[in-house]
This record gives sequence, structure tokens and C-alpha cells, in this order.
Amino acid sequence: MLSRLLIITTLVSLTVSLQAATRAENLNKKEDAWFTSPEGVKALNNILSWQSDQGAWPKNRDTTREAYSGERSELRGTFDNGATIGELRVLARGFRFTKNGRYRKAFLHGFDVVLEAQYPNGGFPQYYPLRKGYYTRITFNDNCMIRIMQFLLEVVTTEHYHFLDGERLMAAKKALNLGVECILKCQIKVNGQLTVWCAQHDETTLAPAKARSYELASLSGAESAGILTFLMSLDDPSSEVIRSVKAGVAWFESTKIEGYRYQRSANEPALIKDSTAPSLWARFSEIETNRPFFCDRDGVKKYDLMEIGDERRKGYSWYSTSGEKVAKAYAGWSHR
Repeated sequence: MLSRLLIITTLVSLTVSLQAATRAENLNKKEDAWFTSPEGVKALNNILSWQSDQGAWPKNRDTTREAYSGERSELRGTFDNGATIGELRVLARGFRFTKNGRYRKAFLHGFDVVLEAQYPNGGFPQYYPLRKGYYTRITFNDNCMIRIMQFLLEVVTTEHYHFLDGERLMAAKKALNLGVECILKCQIKVNGQLTVWCAQHDETTLAPAKARSYELASLSGAESAGILTFLMSLDDPSSEVIRSVKAGVAWFESTKIEGYRYQRSANEPALIKDSTAPSLWARFSEIETNRPFFCDRDGVKKYDLMEIGDERRKGYSWYSTSGEKVAKAYAGWSHR
């Protein structure tokens, strides 16, 4: 089963994501010659300066524009919001075209920390070195673990990382296999039926777990869409993967909300009737009932979005069209 999980159908499916690329990752859109230009050299050197001593990069920072000038001890590396994976991708490309050993050294340092961060059960935390709190959970939230899995799949199936030694390539294959196994084990069963995933799972028991006060254990539409599209990118999938995908797709079909358009607003209704709008899925659905729910920062579950405060009602995406991506991928999947 495991060896079949390592082949990708197309390179395009490697970059399936529910969130925009980081500034660092966007540099891969540049022409090859840019990496040897003064502008390119400056940007990559800036990226080097933002790498923490442990090997990862911070999130929500433009690591390409200016060099880091703060205290190095304050750099906190993470995989959240595309951090670290974006920097690793662009450093690998930079090394391919410049042969600058500093880029390779930094890449290997970061690559090793990715492998080191993986739990024995195959899951990945949000931060490494580990940070206390919900950050230690296996994190599907905002596509965190799936971006790592896409990266590992790219490493073992393309020539972009030919400079890696055999030992690291074997370690990447093992990490990818373990990650797929973890994904399958985390899929939530309700009354014996596979459904989808929570945004985060306990790193020991794999049970669905709470994160921030308003992010309770649930069936998560947005995160599960990223997981399913990743699983459908695997060529010649095992029967376990096929079963997982079919169950997940069935859940999305059964929980879609039609005839409404969603808007994030502190004062206006969140759902507006619109027969032309694409289908919607709740960010969080109750595990036992599939009923959408919402929370303020007090962690009290509500079933009407208008019952939570203005700050969380406007400041969080409670619905998405993520299931549309699942349906499109499934329609072209040869194993359905």
C-alpha cells in the first residue's frame, strides 16, 4: 500500500491550497535569470537572515523584502500560514540556478527540521520547536500539515531536489508515508461511518481537538477540503485512500448549503438569499449531528451566527465554498 502513495498524477496538484502563497513562495514565479540578478540575490539573502537558529521561519512576515535586524532569539519558526515551506521551495530553486552553497546549507537546515518535527504517528505540529498550548496539536488548520505533505511529495517525485543525498530522500519518503497513514487514521467516524476531519487532532490519541477558544472540536469543511484534494493527487491510491476520499466526498455532498451567499459583516446578516450563489459549507459542524455552529471567544457554542459578537462575526470566516474544489477534483478523479 505505502509505495503506491508516493506517485503524483500531475505537478499542478502539488500546489493545491486553500490559502494564498507567501511572499517567499511567490518568488518561484520569477524567471530563472532573476535568481542571479542583484534583486534576486538580495531577496534570497534576506530570506536567509530570517531563518531561526533552529531552522524554520516565522509566519506573517515578508522575509524577502528586508533583512531581519532584530534579536535572533525572538525568531519563532512555524509551519503555520505557509511559513518555512515557502522559504524552502524558493531556496531550493535559488540553489539550482546559482549553486550558491549558502542557499543549500539553509535549505538542508530547514528541511531537517521539517523531518524532525514530525510525530512518530505521522502528524505535524504547528510550531517546531514545540510551543506550549494548542500549537502542539496535529494541525490541519489553514492547510498547515497539507502544505508540508505537498512539499514532501514534490521532494520525492520531482527533480527539483536532486541535490538531496540518498539518506534524506529516503527519510522524506518515510515521512510522506507516515503522514498519509496519519491522515487516514484521523478521519472521524460517526456511528461507524467515515466523515471528514477536525481542524486539529490530538497529537497522542488522534482524536478531534479544540484549538483557540472559538475553535471547538468539530467536522471542519475548509480543512477537510484541502485534505481530500491532496489525497486525490496520489496516483494509484490504495483501497484505504479510495474509501477515505469517497466517504469525505459523500459528507460534503450531504452537508452543502444552497441558495445563500455569505458575507462577513458585523451588522448585516451573514447569509443572504441568492439562488445563483455557489454552495456553501460551514467552517465547523457538530460531530454528532453535522449541524453548523459558531463561537465567541468565550467558547460557548451557538447555532445562529447572529448570536455571536460583532468582533468574531466579522473577524472569522464561518462559511466557505471549499466543497466546490472537492467536487471539481472528484469529477476528474479516475478512482471514483
